[in-house]
Amino acid sequence: MHVMRHLLWLTCGLFFVSAAYAAERVQFDLHEQNGWLNIRVDDRPFAEYVWKDEQIPRPYFRQVRAPGGIQVTRNLPPIAGKDAVDHDTMHPGIWLSFGDISGVDFWRNKATTRFVEFVEPPTSSDDQGRFAVRLRYQQEDRVVCEEVCVIVIRQTTDGILIDWTSAFRGDQPFTFGDQEEMGLGVRMATPLAVKTGGSIRNQHGQRNEAEVWGKTADWCDYHGVVEGQPVGICLMPDPKNFRPSWFHVRDTGLMVANPFGQNAFTRGEKSAFVIQPQEEFRLRFGILVHAGEFQPQPAYARWIKREMP
Repeated sequence: MHVMRHLLWLTCGLFFVSAAYAAERVQFDLHEQNGWLNIRVDDRPFAEYVWKDEQIPRPYFRQVRAPGGIQVTRNLPPIAGKDAVDHDTMHPGIWLSFGDISGVDFWRNKATTRFVEFVEPPTSSDDQGRFAVRLRYQQEDRVVCEEVCVIVIRQTTDGILIDWTSAFRGDQPFTFGDQEEMGLGVRMATPLAVKTGGSIRNQHGQRNEAEVWGKTADWCDYHGVVEGQPVGICLMPDPKNFRPSWFHVRDTGLMVANPFGQNAFTRGEKSAFVIQPQEEFRLRFGILVHAGEFQPQPAYARWIKREMP
């Protein structure tokens, strides 16, 4: 009963969509393999969600494709001679991780974010694909906290949206630290990196790493042209998160929305955000994968109309 109440609270805001936000109905298919989900939209590959990987001890999305089929996250594994191969096991595609929870480094794979179970099994329809997982953050036998992550994937007028909501809870107090490597990360496909012709922008009109890095923003859009087609990913932190996100971006293709880097980005007071036992702490992000003409600000406005309560 507790799990059902938890899921109802966590996902109730995701069931409703305004007419302005609705798009043509498409068919979603989530097919479970051995340790990963094969996600297809209208019988075309969209992404793979992986929770079982000997090299990467946390769940992630890989091989994410824009509408039309062009891949917008870096190949996993990166292809030598074609891709930048740095941080191959730390930047798998799209992921949520933290370089410091109670002193433990999950970002650099020094501890494990372990898949425990599907709280809500994968389901698909001509409206959406969705699932929820329970994850356990642990260092050897020490459990730091748990996360229930609800993923809802929809076709919208702006592209394909991954609506990502994570709720954290622990039996003991745990603390989110202060560094660059915290939050929701994306590693863009090599042709989309600024160094190979892509571009980064935010709602303030700032561009690329030199201007966008370390700035708070409602959204950050990493985009470019591949095979003659404009494609990209717009990362949108929920304005109801506990704090705005700073963006840790690199011209090499990295984009991270980080609400924890107060000192890391501003050189201000170092923060330590403590979650008390059985207290629930929530983060939500929208990841909008787009192709063709795309206007980030109206897309963001349409997304936040569906805020969680």
